[in-house]
Amino acid sequence: MKRGSQERFEIIFENIFPMFVREIWSVESVFSLLLLVSACGGDTSGRYPRSMFVRRQTKAPTVNFRLEEKKILDSVMGPTVYDSRIRPAGINGTDAATFVYVNIFVRSFSKIDDVKMEYSFQITMRQQWNDKRLSYKDRLSVVMAERIRYLTLTDASKVWMPDTFFRNEKIGAFHNILTPNLYIRVFPDGDVLYSIRISITCACSMHLALFPLDEQTCTLDIASYGWAKNDLIYVWKEGNPVQLAGNLSLPGGFKLGAFGSRYCDVKTTTGEYSCLRVDLLFARQLSFFLVTVYVPCSMTVSVSWMSFWLDHKAVPARVALGVTTLLAMSTTQASIQNSLPPVAYTKAIDVWSGVCVFFVFSALLEYALVNYASRSDAQRAAKQKERKEKELELCAFNAEQIEDSSHTHSLDPLLRRIEGAQFIPPASIYPPRLPTNRVSLWMRNFKFAAKKIDVFSRVFFPSVFAIFNCLYWSFYLTREQQNKR
Repeated sequence: MKRGSQERFEIIFENIFPMFVREIWSVESVFSLLLLVSACGGDTSGRYPRSMFVRRQTKAPTVNFRLEEKKILDSVMGPTVYDSRIRPAGINGTDAATFVYVNIFVRSFSKIDDVKMEYSFQITMRQQWNDKRLSYKDRLSVVMAERIRYLTLTDASKVWMPDTFFRNEKIGAFHNILTPNLYIRVFPDGDVLYSIRISITCACSMHLALFPLDEQTCTLDIASYGWAKNDLIYVWKEGNPVQLAGNLSLPGGFKLGAFGSRYCDVKTTTGEYSCLRVDLLFARQLSFFLVTVYVPCSMTVSVSWMSFWLDHKAVPARVALGVTTLLAMSTTQASIQNSLPPVAYTKAIDVWSGVCVFFVFSALLEYALVNYASRSDAQRAAKQKERKEKELELCAFNAEQIEDSSHTHSLDPLLRRIEGAQFIPPASIYPPRLPTNRVSLWMRNFKFAAKKIDVFSRVFFPSVFAIFNCLYWSFYLTREQQNKR
């Protein structure tokens, strides 16, 4: 009714205005114009412009975009037009395989276990494919196309989903706090983006021959459980198929050396399946093991050498030191073995700990040898003392014979031997032969064999241990990692 009044007002205004102009300042004209306005239903609420010379424009109706999204979803995903059990068509609507583009975002690592040979981490997995049945581009106007970029769903059962699984998964879990951590985006051209947050524990076959100087390459295999390669093909998304969080850190003394992506298609008795593989290189940090293993073992071995400077007669001190260091080294070796899986080959840490135990045990055996040599020295000294006493008695007896003799013995040794003067030792005739080697001269400074063994061990043990260190580090640091899978 009001709209009709407005139209009548505009018609009368267009017909009466020229007359009003011709009869300006006419009282009858002004009175007639006011009557006509009142008859047409004048509006004083402010809907019409104050100036009668400006024509009012109608306002465009507003669009409820949420309602439009609902209409689009009902039109493309209704039960009569869409069946989520049917695989989408291939490229150009053919019956070829459906391509699924995959992207992985690594959020964090929680565990890298050498004993169980597994690692746990949290990822966001994104899969994207095209389903022409969900295309709604032709249903969008220009205004709606600018506002509706995609439609978001949270129910994965509403659309077709690839049956993706992780081939080397041991334990996996989805995140449902506060709501399920997933979303589905349907784009106007029919592209479907599926993103979900997952915590997963995967098996990793580790070769520990170089432990702890090793690098381990662990993988994450992504494949279809039921769709063969003729029906479903996984493709890494171009750009950055594998992404890492900025503040990523690894537990267990590891650091992430490198990462990459490749394909790992597999053939089984049921067909050929498409497969994607993520490679993660875990490099073990040597500084952690230097502080916790190598330096303590070296100190224990060095402490065992302190017994070489103790007197060989201090039996309790030397035995206690040797036994204590041997027990400490054995305990360290046992703790190292408990932190590693039992394998059929020798590890680098086994060589180190075994040699350290051998050095400590050798220091204990060295004291046993010194103790035996000291007892031999004591017996030898007793025999020498007894022999000297007999020589002194023989010399005294010969002196009495010389005094009673009526003739003078010749000073010539040959004549004295003829005359029976046998009390002059041969050493008084020929001077002793001195060694010319410096080592022999240095060893002759020590009278007893037990002391000679201790002095020799002070130089021999550290020298051999230093040579072992040179060979050990030069061999294992230059040896390449061999991952046997």
